[in-house]
Amino acid sequence: MQQPRNLVLLQSDLGVTQSLIALLCSSFRSVRAARSYCDLQADLSEHGADVVILDLEMASISEVGRLSRDFPGISIVCNHRLADEEMWTATLNAGAADCCPSHDTRGMVQAALGHAPPAHFLAA
Repeated sequence: MQQPRNLVLLQSDLGVTQSLIALLCSSFRSVRAARSYCDLQADLSEHGADVVILDLEMASISEVGRLSRDFPGISIVCNHRLADEEMWTATLNAGAADCCPSHDTRGMVQAALGHAPPAHFLAA
């Protein structure tokens, strides 16, 4: 499998952002952090991405669906501090590849790299 080129993060927790950057910087050519949903959209329009890791405290599930439609081919991995199976199902229906609890950085990394099993959800 070819190494993904670009990843963009939109996270509400700076610690999660820093952890994900440290864990993913060697697997992607570029790992960028957006400050808001509008910044994320602008970044994707200008630079593109292969993967987005999106905190659902920064964007709604309907915005996940909009990203999925507006940027086909991008893998969207969602996270939320209170992620549960209902949220996981809703995000997948909106076009996301996975939804993980925010504390599960390992799960987010696996999903971003495309190695997570289809239903790896771990209850928070």
